[in-house]
Amino acid sequence: MKPLTNLSLRWKIPLRVMFAVLGTAFLITTALLVKDYEEMRANLERNARSLGSLLANTLISPVLHDDVWRAFEILRSVRTEEIPAMSNAASPLLLVIDKERRIFVANEPRRYPLGALVDELRGDVGQMAKQVKWEGNAQQQSITVPESNTLFVISPLLTDGEALGHVVLGYATTAILPHYRELVLRAFWITCLAMLFILPVSWIWARRTAEPLLALASAMRHVPDRLTEAEQAALPESGDEIGQLSAAFRRMIAELKLKQELEEQMVVSERLAAIGRLTAGIAHEINNPLGGMLTAVKTWQKHGEHDPIAAQTVSLLERGLTQIRNTVAALLVETKLQDRSLEPADLEDIYLLVEGEAHARHVTLQIDSNLTAPLPLPATPIRQILLNLILNAIAASPPNGIIAVAVQCTESRHLLLSVCNDGDPIPENQMAYLFEPFATQRKEGHGLGLWVVYQLVKQLNGGLSVESHSGRTCFLVEIPYALPD
Repeated sequence: MKPLTNLSLRWKIPLRVMFAVLGTAFLITTALLVKDYEEMRANLERNARSLGSLLANTLISPVLHDDVWRAFEILRSVRTEEIPAMSNAASPLLLVIDKERRIFVANEPRRYPLGALVDELRGDVGQMAKQVKWEGNAQQQSITVPESNTLFVISPLLTDGEALGHVVLGYATTAILPHYRELVLRAFWITCLAMLFILPVSWIWARRTAEPLLALASAMRHVPDRLTEAEQAALPESGDEIGQLSAAFRRMIAELKLKQELEEQMVVSERLAAIGRLTAGIAHEINNPLGGMLTAVKTWQKHGEHDPIAAQTVSLLERGLTQIRNTVAALLVETKLQDRSLEPADLEDIYLLVEGEAHARHVTLQIDSNLTAPLPLPATPIRQILLNLILNAIAASPPNGIIAVAVQCTESRHLLLSVCNDGDPIPENQMAYLFEPFATQRKEGHGLGLWVVYQLVKQLNGGLSVESHSGRTCFLVEIPYALPD
């Protein structure tokens, strides 16, 4: 029984509907057949009574004149096949009994001889005689002998209110069975034809009834791992109970998604708090020696020898130390960056900084830039954004890979940065957590590079997007700027 209980509603509902239809058809057909059988039996009795009354009126004269031969001819002339209810019945038993309850005449004289006392006969007639009220009864009587299912109709022979005797008609009720079998067979075929139409219709209707429940069950299987798919499931929007259940399911999914988002925000907040505590602790330890080194650089620039190569090297060292200081400050999200404008030389510095790493990994770096003049954007965060994206691209590129870097200033006063590599695409399950702290799949990575990029882009009111397909991954940054008046 348990496998039937575990059966899907896809089959359970149609099967139940079909069984209900079959059961209903069987009960209705059975009730109609029982009713038809009772009507056939009642018709048989009614026609027997009518025939008995007719014979009783016809036989009065032969009985009064003791004309046995005439009475016998009358009995032999009876043709029950002309009567519809008796057309399939065997020839009935016909007896004429006088007032002393002796047989006056019978249509089967050998079985029921003249003058035989009816009370002493055996079989159905003898049992019938014991049940009939012979004296003082001027009404027709119907008696059924249970053992043989024989129906007897007793009609009195009355003249001037005096009973001369009785006419007895005996029918076996099984005589109507051939007609009843024919009726049953006809009902069977009619029912089968009706089922050929009803069963497919009921099956289709039941399947459509089950479809909303199946859709709801399919959507529930996505909970809680795939809430987006569960939310996008095609559920009924009717006003019945299934529609109300679907509406409640959608509300539940919305609450679960909100709960997940809150949990994710809490995790991010905890990570941010941890990073804040970390950066606040290291900022003091790094800024002190950085300040001393920057002071030494400025002192050398003011009082040192003016060797062009040394001056260029010291200038690069100064910009690098300044970027380290500003990068530490950028880790503090609330920090407002104050910096010089972005210059073309900053792109050259980035190329010098990453050239060694690219060469070590056998990666070709291609830079395309239309930046020819200073741009009113802070140089340090832009340098840090490009540096982090290029280093990530180098780490993701295969040997002999190509990294394409584009720096473009648009007419709509936006700085567009793009860094593309031809490495493996980013897995779909990592895209949602790509810019969270410590979200990295590389063993040598720490998971802060893209998070820092994201924070810097947001501080500059810019946008950041990722496109990752087979054989190509691109990080796109768009930062607005305003030209000075």
